[in-house]
Amino acid sequence: MIDRLRQYVPVLDWGRTYDRRAFSNDMIAAVIVTIMLIPQSLAYALLAGLPPEAGIYASIAPIILYAIFGTSRALAVGPVAVVSLLTASAIGQVAEQGTAGYALAALTLAFLSGGFLVLMGVLRLGFLANFLSHPVIAGFITASGILIATSQLKHILGVSAHGHTLPEMLGSIVAHLHEVNWITLAIGVTATAFLLWVRTHLKPALRKLGAPPLLADILTKAGPVAAVVATTVAVWFFDLAERGVNIVGIVPQSLPPMTLPGFAPDLLSALLVPAILISIIGFVESVSVAQTLAAKKRQRIDPDQELIGLGAANLGAAFTGGYPVTGGFARSVVNFDAGAETPAAGAFTAIGLAIAAVALTPLVYFLPNATLAATIIVAVLSLVDLSILRKTWGYSRADFTAVAATIFLTLGLGVEIGVASGVAISVLLHLYKTSRPHVAEVGLVPGTQHFRNIHRHKVKTDPALVTLRVDESLYFVNARFLEDLVQKRVTNGCAIQNVILMFSAVNEVDYSALESLEAINQRLKDMGVGLHLSEVKGPVMDRLQRSHLIKDLNGSVFLSQYDAWTRLVTPPLPDAAE
Repeated sequence: MIDRLRQYVPVLDWGRTYDRRAFSNDMIAAVIVTIMLIPQSLAYALLAGLPPEAGIYASIAPIILYAIFGTSRALAVGPVAVVSLLTASAIGQVAEQGTAGYALAALTLAFLSGGFLVLMGVLRLGFLANFLSHPVIAGFITASGILIATSQLKHILGVSAHGHTLPEMLGSIVAHLHEVNWITLAIGVTATAFLLWVRTHLKPALRKLGAPPLLADILTKAGPVAAVVATTVAVWFFDLAERGVNIVGIVPQSLPPMTLPGFAPDLLSALLVPAILISIIGFVESVSVAQTLAAKKRQRIDPDQELIGLGAANLGAAFTGGYPVTGGFARSVVNFDAGAETPAAGAFTAIGLAIAAVALTPLVYFLPNATLAATIIVAVLSLVDLSILRKTWGYSRADFTAVAATIFLTLGLGVEIGVASGVAISVLLHLYKTSRPHVAEVGLVPGTQHFRNIHRHKVKTDPALVTLRVDESLYFVNARFLEDLVQKRVTNGCAIQNVILMFSAVNEVDYSALESLEAINQRLKDMGVGLHLSEVKGPVMDRLQRSHLIKDLNGSVFLSQYDAWTRLVTPPLPDAAE
């Protein structure tokens, strides 16, 4: 019972061995991550179309809940760019930005996402995320990064643009260029240039000056804080808000409030599909980061328990004034590099953000939106990887098609259609690849017991024997393909007396494929040709023996392909070396 409880509440496992050294490392990591998260949380709330405090609220309770239920020791949970964009796209269709209904829709979206993730975790359905191929995910994230950066240009320029697709955004920005506020533009461009310099040059410069690695890292991560402080002071001192510079304004000085999502049937139905898409995208991104970081310390994560941990985090956001969250790449890497030992580092980060929410929010009243936009733009630049197009073009045309289609659909039609099409493309790509499995005709490598493709190697063959190695599991999509292939090969060679299906790579044979095998057997029997199977795996053989195929088989089942060769090739062929 205790082991079972530890499985679902991992804090009971790692918490038993928590010591002073782990506490010290976790506290240092928490300080660094908190410094980074304060401006980032405000910025991502702006991206989601929510009040800035929603970003901080979404970074407190969710982090604590993930620390209790999550399995990754370095993953930092909270608002991220892609999920914030998806949130804005989803709730923007059911409520107007700035209204109470908009905030309620964000809470409801987090509630639905959390519930869906927990349900998947309880049912052990983490494998469903595998239906999103890596090329499609890469294409979607690249397109999302472009959309996010473009959506923030209106804040850099100080204009009132709108739109959810790239053509809409660019068209709206061009139409409002006459409204550009030059002071806002100067602030935005300066902040962006400064943050880019900090990201690429500050740490090496500090190291050259003799700064310790940890101090250099902290100062680099504090770059956005420096930009926030400098531009806020500038706006306050020169009274730039009166000259048209948009500012954050009043941010409630309080801990996260207790909130309730909406339970109206029409609202739930409108947000259900977006919540599922957000859950899947967030889970894939989170697990990828968690597994990468865990591997560096020879740790492991449980994807199904991760679903529960992320689900709990989203439910926490729904009841504390937040919006959908997931594990972020940048903050998780920072957390890991800063030396986080356990999920307690996240809990300490939540405490730091809670202190900021209570004590520091009045200080951001004059913070210009252009600075937050610059923070987002610099953060998402790392998401944009157009080289994936070149890489997939050189490796696989099918994967290139999937990447290109996902990018262009996301940019042209919006993130929801983009991610939905990405899922569809992933599934269709899998079905296409497996519908035409690789089937090689093989022969014996001279002097060995190995069999290889007759078109790639010099092998021995027998005109009366055909061996086809099936390199894919057989199911309804490709069953007819094998049927037609065998029929074509047999009718092309009138001297053929035996056909062997080599099943060394076949892990599954479904009922449709079973019927095709029975049809192949019957046709070959009518033609006076024997059908044999070789190297059938145990689980596959167990199922085949429960059918009529083995009993009616017009041939034998051989343990190895070499056994079949020696039995069916008579008289034995001379060795090729002789």
